[in-house]
Amino acid sequence: MPVSGLPPYDDGNIFARILRGEIPARKVFEDEHALAFHDIAPQAPVHVLVIPKGRYVSVADFSGQASAEAVAGFWRAVAQVAKQLGLEGQGFRVLTNMGADGGQEVPHFHVHIFGGKRLGAMLVPQQDAGGQ
Repeated sequence: MPVSGLPPYDDGNIFARILRGEIPARKVFEDEHALAFHDIAPQAPVHVLVIPKGRYVSVADFSGQASAEAVAGFWRAVAQVAKQLGLEGQGFRVLTNMGADGGQEVPHFHVHIFGGKRLGAMLVPQQDAGGQ
């Protein structure tokens, strides 16, 4: 179910529960800034989620509220995870969704790392340039 991507933060969301250890996850990486784990419904041979360790609803909330150290640490973790997974040589995609139109489903900021095959176009081109 799409979410707005705007505060307030929901402490009951699935990623908050994973961070608290209430729900298990197949961890790939963890440090003081981020936790990375395999997606339960992978869309590519490699599909990992990276979440910050903080109460951030979306990329907008994270970039506006997190400390510079937390932002830098999070993005360094994303790059480290991609390297650890052996994705740098062939390439990979990093994606985040925000709000209903962006397809955000969990109200905790996260990025997807996709790799392990040629991924193709990011979006299907619009047929009607004047349409919505």
